[in-house]
Amino acid sequence: MDKRIQIDEAEPLAYKAIFGLEDYMKQSGLGKAHYELIKIRASQLNGCAFCIDMHTKEALKNGESQQRLFLLDAWETADVFSEEEKIILQITEEVTLIHKGGLTDETYKKAIEKFDAHYFSQIIMAISVINVWNRVAISTHKPLWD
Repeated sequence: MDKRIQIDEAEPLAYKAIFGLEDYMKQSGLGKAHYELIKIRASQLNGCAFCIDMHTKEALKNGESQQRLFLLDAWETADVFSEEEKIILQITEEVTLIHKGGLTDETYKKAIEKFDAHYFSQIIMAISVINVWNRVAISTHKPLWD
């Protein structure tokens, strides 16, 4: 793959701004496991190898099971995910694939029955942040870390 301009080097203030969103997410109250599932699933949907690699390693380090990571692409039919997690993953797919219609009324209703306004908002922000990172990494062919 051809080497491309790396935005973190060319425009470090832009990266700093995105890290500001990450800092918000760390203090937001969104569960760490929920955030990792969002990051990995959105990255799978977007085809972001850099982010899939990074976030699966982080999830394993934070205690996520290999089985759940292996089954994440089939979350709808895998019984290893809770009802809450399945709602979060559905939101992640619908928001990440916004060109297909975005967050449906059905999914929104399920979400607000399960989560309060703050947690729902944090889920949307988490999906938004990883989608920013995916677009940066994919556009610049961000190389994998060892």
